[in-house]
Amino acid sequence: MKNISVAVLISGGGTTLANLIQHQQMGELPADLKLVISSNPKAKGLQFAQQASIPSQIISRKNYDDAQQHSQAIFEPCREQQIDLVVMGGYLEHLLIPSDFENRVVNVHPSLIPAFCGRGMYGQRVHAAVLEHGVKVTGCTIHFVDNEYDHGPIIAQRSCSVLRLDKPETLARRVFELECQLYPEVISAIARGKVEVTGRHVSVFEIL
Repeated sequence: MKNISVAVLISGGGTTLANLIQHQQMGELPADLKLVISSNPKAKGLQFAQQASIPSQIISRKNYDDAQQHSQAIFEPCREQQIDLVVMGGYLEHLLIPSDFENRVVNVHPSLIPAFCGRGMYGQRVHAAVLEHGVKVTGCTIHFVDNEYDHGPIIAQRSCSVLRLDKPETLARRVFELECQLYPEVISAIARGKVEVTGRHVSVFEIL
């Protein structure tokens, strides 16, 4: 089976990128990480790319007049590198998805979409909202990306209990552990041709 070519978009610490690199180096991810694009020139995740000898680029939204120009700047190098799948790993900019990358861009969100998602809901804000609402179960969602925040077809979800003494930081750690398991599994399923999309419904023909 041929590995798929992957580009990873980051904005900050790059912990998701580091997790994918680790899985790839252990032979558990049928993907070639060919490109890292950061919206932030100071993103710590760029160090992980450098250490793994993955080419990286800085493409900041503020350098473009409109969303369409920004989208073109992001996806043109992906086309040049013949990228099969674009993986968002803590990428905080809103991004327009061109037609040739429809259902070829994935994201992870630290809640069970459609709960606690949408514009402005990221990172610790999500976990604080979960605790404020007193829900008993939360988790993470892997979904395809469309032109709306946290709106594209859901591929897979994994849940965990919300504990009585949880704080946003403790809950974030447990949810991130789920992300570290589920994201590589989803990417592997896509690489093996085990994911099919019909409208908003995604079928995964592989145990996740």
